[in-house]
Order: sequence, then structure tokens, then C-alpha cells
Amino acid sequence: MSIYNREEKYIKLLSERSYTVKELSEKLFISEATVRRDVVALKEKELVRSKRGVINLKSRYADQRIPLFIRDLESNDAKKEMALKAVSYVKDGDVVMLDASTSAYHLLAHLATLKNILIITNGSKTAIDAAAMGIKTICTGGEMTPESFSYVGTDAEALLRRYHADVAFFSCRGVSDDGTVTDNSVLENVLRRIMMQNAKKKILLCDKSKFGKTYLHTLCHKDELDMIISNSTDLKN
Repeated sequence: MSIYNREEKYIKLLSERSYTVKELSEKLFISEATVRRDVVALKEKELVRSKRGVINLKSRYADQRIPLFIRDLESNDAKKEMALKAVSYVKDGDVVMLDASTSAYHLLAHLATLKNILIITNGSKTAIDAAAMGIKTICTGGEMTPESFSYVGTDAEALLRRYHADVAFFSCRGVSDDGTVTDNSVLENVLRRIMMQNAKKKILLCDKSKFGKTYLHTLCHKDELDMIISNSTDLKN
């Protein structure tokens, strides 16, 4: 397997925390010598930095969205379980805001069974597939991120501010032990905040693997939410 095939694995691991060469070797089942060669290649692409054998993402990269093809592979069974729970909070005729997360995306098949649903989303994949399922859909437009194919920026923010929803579903990268909800993307968090402000119900979709973790940017505290739906015990406020 070449460095090009391993690159996404390095990014996923290092988006969570720093690793030593030995730890990466054990995680990826490759030799430490191979890791060192890979790190040289990743440093040339300005993706990582290393010091005394410890590797981490460069600060420039810390605010990058986790690539969609990586998020698609994460906890799919958990996302299906959360989607089945989440749809019970939507009824015929509701306006539903969805962020660009794959957790929110998994709701589409269930929402398609309801009548007169309107979806508002900043996720291009979500918008396309919702429309293909016959769901009335409004997509924010704006600047598209090359990693997650989500729309962000002032144009996306302006459109969201013009609409109000019955419920907003969104995800995150981590929920700390004290209830702080965080993500790597500042720009996507801005859109999530607008969804929270303009929705009657604010529901976070968060599988249990994300609890006890903290990332770059704070979205909110769990007390600001109506509910956290997980593949473990759901939390209501």
C-alpha cells in the first residue's frame, strides 16, 4: 500500500490527537521505518509536523473538515440506529434543518416516508439525494469545502438566517466530560449555530465514541440542546 492510500488514515488518526512513530506503526500495522518515510512525504505536503518523534497535524490543517469519504466509514451502524430514533421527532409537514454531517444524512431514508417535509441543508450530497427521494429541498449554496462537500461562508449563512424550522439535526466531533460540544470546523459550526437559533427543537446526533473528546472549536454546551441522540442512552434537557 502506497503513502497515497495511507494518507487518509494518517489524517483521521492525527485529527484526534498526536501520535508517536511507534504508535502510528502499531495502529497502521506497518514498520516504524515506513512511518518515518511517510511522515517525510506528509511534511512535504505541509500536512503534518513532527518533533522528537511525535507527529501531529499542522495548525493550518487543524481547521480542515474531516473528509467525507472518511466520515462515511465511521460508525455506520451507530448512525443508522441514531437516524431511526431521530425520525420519531419529525412529523408530516415539518421543516427540518440538516447539517452536512453523515449522521444527519442517514435520516433521509426515514424522512422520505413522511408527507410534505421540507429539508434545508448546507450539505450538497444531502440536498441531491433528498431531491432524488422526492423530498422538497432547499440548499444553502455558498463556498463548497473540497473535503466534505458542504457549503459554508457568508452566502450560506445569509440563506439560513432567512428560514425557520421545526427541528434541526446536526452532529459534531466530540462532547467533553463537562458537556462542551466541539468540532474541527469553525465555518461549519457557524452554520450549526444559525440552525440552532432558527429551530424550535435542537437535536445533536452523537455516537458514543465521541463522548469524552474535545476538538478545536466550541459549538455549544449540551444544556443549549433539547436532546442528544446517541447509540447509547439519549440525553434530554
